[in-house]
Amino acid sequence: MADKEITTRRPELPRFEEAEGLGPQDAEFVRDLIGVLEKHGNLDRFGLCLLHDHFPLDTDEVLVETNDPEARTLHIRVEKANGTRHAKPSQWRFLPNVPHAKGAEFAGGPYEVILQCDVLRLCPGRDC
Repeated sequence: MADKEITTRRPELPRFEEAEGLGPQDAEFVRDLIGVLEKHGNLDRFGLCLLHDHFPLDTDEVLVETNDPEARTLHIRVEKANGTRHAKPSQWRFLPNVPHAKGAEFAGGPYEVILQCDVLRLCPGRDC
């Protein structure tokens, strides 16, 4: 099997170890973001996450999160985006000016789904 072309990869993100978290220098940015979220009534709906990679994903793949409330654990796995049965996106990446950006709600939009929550099963290994 031939190696995949570089064009099948998502735009690169820093590895977790290299990604820079929020700091005092980001206070004005955060205030501006809070203002935009408040203006649109989304302050209690959206927040921030540190974009990073632990491993590369192809453009046709998405991370899917499952949870076990009794054990209080989360598990994340890779699935093909067009084959997953998990239809509740929970994290998005903004991709302005990237022609292959895709979102569950608006194909070709300025963002893509990077994590979906499994609303069908609560624990890995359970039947739906």
